[in-house]
Parts: sequence; C-alpha cells; structure tokens
Amino acid sequence: MIVEELERRSANGDENVAGLSATPIAVVSNPEFLKEGAAVDDFMRPDRIIIGSEPGAPGERPRAVMSHLYAPFNRQRDRILHMDVRSAELTKYAANAMLATRISFMNELANLADALGVDIEQVRKGIGADPRIGYGFLYAGAGYGGSCFPKDVQALVHTAAEHGQRLHILEAVRTVNDAQKRVLVDKVVGRFGSDLHGRTFALWGLSFKPNTDDMREAPSRVMIKALVEHGARVVAYDPIAIAEAKRVLAQDLGSSVLGDGRVLYADSPMQAVQGADALVVMTEWKAFKSPNFAALKAALRQPVIFDGRNLYDPAIRSQGFEYFAIGR
Repeated sequence: MIVEELERRSANGDENVAGLSATPIAVVSNPEFLKEGAAVDDFMRPDRIIIGSEPGAPGERPRAVMSHLYAPFNRQRDRILHMDVRSAELTKYAANAMLATRISFMNELANLADALGVDIEQVRKGIGADPRIGYGFLYAGAGYGGSCFPKDVQALVHTAAEHGQRLHILEAVRTVNDAQKRVLVDKVVGRFGSDLHGRTFALWGLSFKPNTDDMREAPSRVMIKALVEHGARVVAYDPIAIAEAKRVLAQDLGSSVLGDGRVLYADSPMQAVQGADALVVMTEWKAFKSPNFAALKAALRQPVIFDGRNLYDPAIRSQGFEYFAIGR
C-alpha cells in the first residue's frame, strides 16, 4: 500500500516523492511488549521479540536488518520469533486480551468466593501451582485499567464484528471488568448505606497500577465518582499520580465538585486517613503493603478498610478492623 501511494503521487508530479517509487521499501511489524512502570527493563531483557515481515524473499532483508538491530538484547538465547506482518499484529492484541481474560476470570471467581465464604487467595495458590496455569495475572481486585488492556480487548471485538464474527469471551471480559470496578463501591454502600453525606473516605492509590501516574481507565476514578455522588468527601493520596488525577477528575466530576472540597489530596498516606470513616485501597503501591496498623487504627474514625487489591491478610480483623476485600 505504501509503494502504491508513492507511485500515485509520483505519477501526479509530486516532486517530494519523484523517484522514490523505485526505492525498495519493506514494512515490518515489531509490536512492543513493555509494561508501564517496567518499560526499560522489559526492553533490555525481552522475553520475546516479534518480527513480522512478508514471507519469502521480500522479507529476508528486513528480517536480517531487524535481527541485527536486536542482537545486543538477544545474546543469551534467541528470543526472536519471525512471522508474517498480520500474525505479528494479532499476536500483540491476543497477548493483552489473554491477560485481561485471566484477570476477569479471577474476579468472577472472587465474587463467587465472597458468596461461598471462600478465600480466593487460597484458590489462586491452588490453581497457580498447576504449571499449565501458572500464577501470573491471577490476582483478584477492583478491575484492570490503563490503556492497553481495555483498548486491545475492544479492538479485537470491533475487528471481529467487521468480519461478521463475535468474540463472546472477550465481550464478557469487558463486561465483567466494567462491573468489577463497582464491586468495592457496593461493599462501601453495604456497610455505610447509600447516603454518605458527612462521611469522609481516605483513598490510597489513584493510578491504575503502581509505578506509573497513568489514570486511564483507572478503577479509582469509578470509586471516587461513586463516593462523591453518594455525598461523601474523599481525601486521596498517591505517590506520583496526584497531578494527573487532578486533571482527569476535573473531567469526570467537573470543576465545581473539585472546588467545593469534596475531593482533597493528602501529602502522605497517614495524612489521608486522619479522621476518615474508612480507608479504601485502590492501587497496590509497595508503600501501602505494610502499614503500621496500630497507627492506622488510631487515625481512622472507624477501623474500616476496603481493600480493592487484597493487600492485607484477613487476620487483621483480629486487631479490631472491619476488613472488606475482594473474595476474602
């Protein structure tokens, strides 16, 4: 398609491309598999390098060039997988869709575990021990966010529809994830009632995952909006995402809501919980994993924790906490 476009422009007298139509041009698909918060390490030590090029002779030179470019990052073992361009592109989407599917699968099981009185963490360990399954992306929580998973699942569903097909599993993955973002909201309402006027909730974690300030599709946005709509005040803390949160929450809630003090930001986790009716954990930052529970209990107006990332052992209930998690 690129060569055809160059030829068309050259035929129309475009001096910027005249003569270029005879230049050999190759199109290579080289999808990235970089995790937010760990992109440099993923690039330096990739688990696979996908290179998509045209099959046969047209792709021989592009494959050689790309292999040479990646040689410094491909020393210990050959991580390069050669395939055609379209297969490389679908591989990228399929990888993210599979990971999103595992998350939604575990979240559905976690909700069932709540109803059955089962600890989903024990279930996770049991099924993850099977080498055919493994432990990756089997953590129940408040749903996935970011750009890649929501976008790529939606892209595959849309592409299938364009070709007269339905991807029923991925449609369900998206539906489950949208619903999962409200599970913790329902737990808050179940504990405090639907009228939250006069209540203050400390919220730890704004970004959709740790080690990034990315607020795209972040579950915290759903939680904050719901709390405010029910009349509550929110005092939020995040190690690096506060500036970005202010920007996106202004779009979600409107400047008038932010201006009347219903959403405030703290300078530290403990400052956020001072006098709050409950703590809501939305992102699994390392700084949140081992708090001083005695100090936390003293700071809260009521010792109530809603843990959207299952960071804590339910045994903290023996310390006097009301602990609401996902499937625990």
